[in-house]
Amino acid sequence: MSTSTVTAASAAPKKGGGRRKLTLPVILLIIAGGLALISLVRLISGAEDITSVGQVAGALELAVPIGLAGLGGLWAERAGVINIGLEGMMVLGTWFGAWAGFQWGPWVGVLFGILGGALGGLLHAIVTVTFGVNHIVSGVAINILAVGVTRYLSNFTFANEPGGSSKQSPRIDSITEITIPGLADGLADLQQKHWFLISDIAGVLGGLVTGLSLLTIVALLLIPGTWWVLWRTSFGLRLRSCGENPIAAETLGVNVYKYKYIAVTVSGGLAGLGGAFLAIVATGIYQENQTGGRGYIGLAAMIFGNWMPGGMAMGAGLFGFTDSLKLRGGAENVHAMLLLLAILLVLVVGWQLYKRKYLTAAISAAVSALLFTWYALTDQVPSQFVDAAPYVTTLLVLALSAQRLRMPKANGMTYRRGQGT
Repeated sequence: MSTSTVTAASAAPKKGGGRRKLTLPVILLIIAGGLALISLVRLISGAEDITSVGQVAGALELAVPIGLAGLGGLWAERAGVINIGLEGMMVLGTWFGAWAGFQWGPWVGVLFGILGGALGGLLHAIVTVTFGVNHIVSGVAINILAVGVTRYLSNFTFANEPGGSSKQSPRIDSITEITIPGLADGLADLQQKHWFLISDIAGVLGGLVTGLSLLTIVALLLIPGTWWVLWRTSFGLRLRSCGENPIAAETLGVNVYKYKYIAVTVSGGLAGLGGAFLAIVATGIYQENQTGGRGYIGLAAMIFGNWMPGGMAMGAGLFGFTDSLKLRGGAENVHAMLLLLAILLVLVVGWQLYKRKYLTAAISAAVSALLFTWYALTDQVPSQFVDAAPYVTTLLVLALSAQRLRMPKANGMTYRRGQGT
């Protein structure tokens, strides 16, 4: 091999931008380290509920609709279409799911919730792909339209039914929940002993096998299913090529319009499924403004996950966990999270010093010291901060992960057939 060949090979960019790929043992090690750190915080703070079976089960239930919205955003943006309209598509999913659910049963409600969200996705595809309207403008318009349409429809549907009104639906039958007998009770007993790490692992596992809705299992299976479809099939390769370089995809015979339409419609269907989950599983009833911004948080989870299903699932789990904290133990649990965040920032300081980023290390150290002081001088945090915890977490996570993100290259760009000729 010649010297020039060796030089060229050494100068070529490494696959993945030079970043090491996280292997399964590394991921498991990170999870174990995180659990050990949370267990330490639990012992110091006395907030025994932060890894309880109920806390984990609640976090999973709250994470599912966020994860489904994030999964919907991933489908659309991998095809090059920004989907700010996820919130509106979730709203359509809650209404259509509840409307069909109280009449014909919860599983029919799930189907109609998917169809309702898919209609929103199809409208977004028509406006952005065919007519070339700005993606952000279209998404915001869909969010506004969905609220108005569902409010109008409720006036002559739910308002005329027993137990319903113009702002809520009648009660919907629940979907079957699964609890593994013996194992669930044993893990709950072990968690209540409050041993270091062992009880925390028992609490996490117990939350995953206690009162698990069948729809939750379906939602969890959609994450590896999406990964397989988009990264292991020729269909997925063509779809992702539309988000990276649609002109090149067109020259190779890919019908870019078709794949964008499919992706955005599926995106809306997944967001609609998240909305149906909220109405049918989480509350058993449709209520106006039920989504509470979860479509936007799902979009943030997708960005945090770097447009990958696994990373998106981790982001959704984090947001669901912080949301669950304010519901169980409230101020005490969020107060314990101040200590956890302060310790994490100490680790960030060490990493930044290793990378010789002294200014970032100094800022992280100052914030960490402030959090340690806040934790030491108080017993609880104000109720306003407890309510804002999920949204503060969203901002912090996006700020800390911004440097490693790379969205699809043609995301949000207007494409017209024949540009490559």
